[in-house]
Amino acid sequence: MTTRIFIASAEGHTGKSTVALGVVELLQRRATRVGVFRPVARTTQERDYVLELLLAHSTADLDYDTCVGTTYERVHNDPDGALDEIVTRFAAVEAASDVVVIVGSDYTDIGSPTELSFNARVAANLGAPVLLVLGGRGQDGTAARTPAELRQVAEVTRAELRAEHAGLLAVVVNRADPDQLNEIVAAVEAAEHGAVVAGAGAAAGAGRPGASDIPVWAIPEDPLLVAPSFRTLVESLDARLIRGDDALLDREVLGTVIAAMSLENVLPRLLEGAVVVVPGDRSDVLLGTILAHASDTFPSLAGVLLNGGFEPAASITRLLDGLGSPLPVAAVDTGTFDTAVGITRTRGRLAADSPRKQDAALALFERSVDGEALASRLDLAPPSAVTPLMFEHGLLDRARADRQHIVLPEGDDDRVLQAAGTLLQRGTAQLTILGEEATVRARAAELGVDLRDAAVISPFDEQLRQRFAEEYARVRAHKGITVGQAADTVTDVSYFGTMMVHLGLADGMVSGAKHTTAHTIRPAFEIIKTKPGVSVVSSVFLMALADRVLVYGDCAVIPDPTSEQLADIAVSSAATARQFGIDPRVAMLSYSTGESGSGADVDKVRAATALVRERAEHLLVEGPIQYDAAADPTVAAAKMPDSAVAGRATVFVFPDLNTGNNTYKAVQRSAGAVAIGPVLQGLNKPINDLSRGALVRDIVNTVAITAIQAQGSAQ
Repeated sequence: MTTRIFIASAEGHTGKSTVALGVVELLQRRATRVGVFRPVARTTQERDYVLELLLAHSTADLDYDTCVGTTYERVHNDPDGALDEIVTRFAAVEAASDVVVIVGSDYTDIGSPTELSFNARVAANLGAPVLLVLGGRGQDGTAARTPAELRQVAEVTRAELRAEHAGLLAVVVNRADPDQLNEIVAAVEAAEHGAVVAGAGAAAGAGRPGASDIPVWAIPEDPLLVAPSFRTLVESLDARLIRGDDALLDREVLGTVIAAMSLENVLPRLLEGAVVVVPGDRSDVLLGTILAHASDTFPSLAGVLLNGGFEPAASITRLLDGLGSPLPVAAVDTGTFDTAVGITRTRGRLAADSPRKQDAALALFERSVDGEALASRLDLAPPSAVTPLMFEHGLLDRARADRQHIVLPEGDDDRVLQAAGTLLQRGTAQLTILGEEATVRARAAELGVDLRDAAVISPFDEQLRQRFAEEYARVRAHKGITVGQAADTVTDVSYFGTMMVHLGLADGMVSGAKHTTAHTIRPAFEIIKTKPGVSVVSSVFLMALADRVLVYGDCAVIPDPTSEQLADIAVSSAATARQFGIDPRVAMLSYSTGESGSGADVDKVRAATALVRERAEHLLVEGPIQYDAAADPTVAAAKMPDSAVAGRATVFVFPDLNTGNNTYKAVQRSAGAVAIGPVLQGLNKPINDLSRGALVRDIVNTVAITAIQAQGSAQ
């Protein structure tokens, strides 16, 4: 039977979606098809943003409509009929999933235990143990609940679950007071002590005492997760956007400043991430606020709201155009009081289009909830396949287990800054970003990216520049390079970052979002150089197919390798495969299999295969072999029935760059594979290149790969 888990709360505004997102991501590491189901959608007027968020992270092939059970109207008018409809519609989700995360309703129009009772009935009828989410704050969202208050909420809630025969899996107190986490957990555990859990089987602790069997975790309050974005404020207040960078509208609003006073009194009151409410006819305050945002000596703002129905005069607009500030400015018709009230009533939400909030939510969940303990209570069977998402999660987990220091030279690229924010939130790596510190941090603040834990270094830092110049001149003395010439060279960000790695100031480097492959890796050839016994630097792509991960090399560096270079590529690729948990079985590819063909190209591969067997006698290798014979067991049985590699190859070594590059792209596009790379191999220390079309996700993955390579280099 499909494993299922029901996430329910006793009231609204508990931040249940934060927990649901964390559970979906947790289960992706252990199940191939993770589905989501919403028994009662928030509204029929628009799509349920919680469901859309979770569908963006689920791995089952399900559309939005399939994942909705029924409507609030049906529940109110005919609860029993609504329950039947939910159970019926759940069957389609169950059939397409290995595990289903069921997210209970949200108290849109009910504030009593009645709705919890209905959710408990749904959980019992779906056979899903309940992960109960308690709100660490009151319904107004302002006052933190004491441990005693949360104990009382837990006792009342548990009574409702027992009355409907819903089994309890675990309890999470969300938005808890950060200063009382241990006391809160102890109080809720005390509420569970002596409780009898019934109706959900052994996985839910049926019939056993609560405190020893029902785990309780507390997730601290994070103001970011409840803060609305400036875009949400604009929509909620029916405001008109006058100017500003659209990319900055999704920055979260962390405070409000009412600027109905003279500029000298406004400036000291500005707050990081605040929205500033300015009377529409106070052009002096508007201009001063925008200049303060651009200044290094004042906080970075989320946006400006001009109230009162006034918009800037033409002369002021012309002046603002000349300043070129990206700060969003919007206008509303309401007065100061009504505008302020509207801001306070606008709630933030964890939505699919808010990467920063998602990163923060996942980081909080991972730090606060014992994922292994929760997963073990669900009794999930080990996965039979490794999906792309499983592999990516594995990369991040391995990088996080032994954090390495990675340098990112391209601090002037928004994608790099956004990836850095994700990596820092998730604790994946220690980071240094190259660029002018004030510029980098200002742009990150505008994007809503938190770089507090990253170092930002200028490539013109005089102390490091002199040190790097002297070392580069020493390394390149055989080329006649002087310290003076080296002083100019090392200010190039690729050289500067490579020198950091060379001298142990960083463990690895990732670049290429704005630079060519040659620009990224040339300094590594000159400075880092190859490992002992390796004559060339090559590359592989980690090809994540639907159910397994293969290694393709070389697809990015050496155009027409010799037999000796092919052998190097094969040995290096096998080592890379091992490093990422792939058992290497190497296929040396050609247009013929075994002894059936002849010619210079086949002979080159045959000679390379012989060299691999000499250099790595325990490595399973076959060649020359055609791709179909290497990958397909049926073809292998006909062409090479006695081979330990044919039909089971995991490492594919292409005879030249033309073949390798085109093949990886064909598989990527035709088979829907996720191509991770190129991953450079053969260097003494890890340097990796990005595609100039790299997405934020690609950068995150490449940093994780580089960190794992650095872990291996340190051993």
